[in-house]
Amino acid sequence: MAEVTRLHELTYEVKIGDVMTRQVITVEPRTTMAELRAILRDHRISGAPVLEGDVLVGIVSVEDLIKALVAGEMGASVGEKMTRNPVTVRADESVVMAIKYFNRHGYGRFPVVDARGKLVGILTRGDIIRGLLRQLEEEYHREEALRYRVSHIFEELISDLTSITLRCRVEAQDFESAGDASSKIKRALSRLAVPPQIARRAAIVTYELEMNIIIHTTSGGEILAEIQPDRIIIRAVDTGPGIPDIEQAMQPGFSTAPDWVREMGFGAGVGLNNVKRCADEMLIESPNAQYTSVKVVIYLDHERRPAEKAA
Repeated sequence: MAEVTRLHELTYEVKIGDVMTRQVITVEPRTTMAELRAILRDHRISGAPVLEGDVLVGIVSVEDLIKALVAGEMGASVGEKMTRNPVTVRADESVVMAIKYFNRHGYGRFPVVDARGKLVGILTRGDIIRGLLRQLEEEYHREEALRYRVSHIFEELISDLTSITLRCRVEAQDFESAGDASSKIKRALSRLAVPPQIARRAAIVTYELEMNIIIHTTSGGEILAEIQPDRIIIRAVDTGPGIPDIEQAMQPGFSTAPDWVREMGFGAGVGLNNVKRCADEMLIESPNAQYTSVKVVIYLDHERRPAEKAA
């Protein structure tokens, strides 16, 4: 499978109106080819839309100018040499549509019109490249600024007990949303500049607890991730039924998942073991097997972990 880069995604997300040139140099049908040569030279462009009043009637390019020059027809009007009924693109279309038009027609530029057909810009391949690169640069700076601001929140606040809590509702049997909670928490940790290996451990813990709620509960539950200056505390609480024998549930391969869930590739009986493997501290409670509460602690600084964990 080909890798989808952020640049590829942007071609679908960014609109033509975001990258087009808005200050359009236009000419009229009665403009002579000699006048056109001066206009193209002075403005350093290679073509221009042709307007009659405010109606787009054609487009003329440097190629048309060269043909007129070779034929000795520089006194001819643009209206005689232009391409009539030019192919246009709309400002509200995605850039990927423009790329398809460039590949299909081989033109160097397209007039850009609005929903009413009025000329609002012009688009070249160079506009697309510059626009996408500008978007990437803006996203990078926004992400860096966000990462810096959030990662310094704890340093700027006075209280040593300051924390950020993320709350995710998990519905029973909602396999289509499986992984949503872990993805949100991992993304938040990344923006907080948490080391990637720590963020991955937290994501694995969240995913396994999320799947247990989806598979084994009747009405779902909730996952909370509390991010403190020195640790991440992940809690998962469901509405039951609980675990009759926690020690047995911790045995690798033990599972009470129904067959239809196993056929989907879930419920292999390794979830709690994966949680334990990624946790610095883990506590499971299931009072009278009515509901289950799991608490996991992951320390951000190896040196600040309890001695038995740091060893």
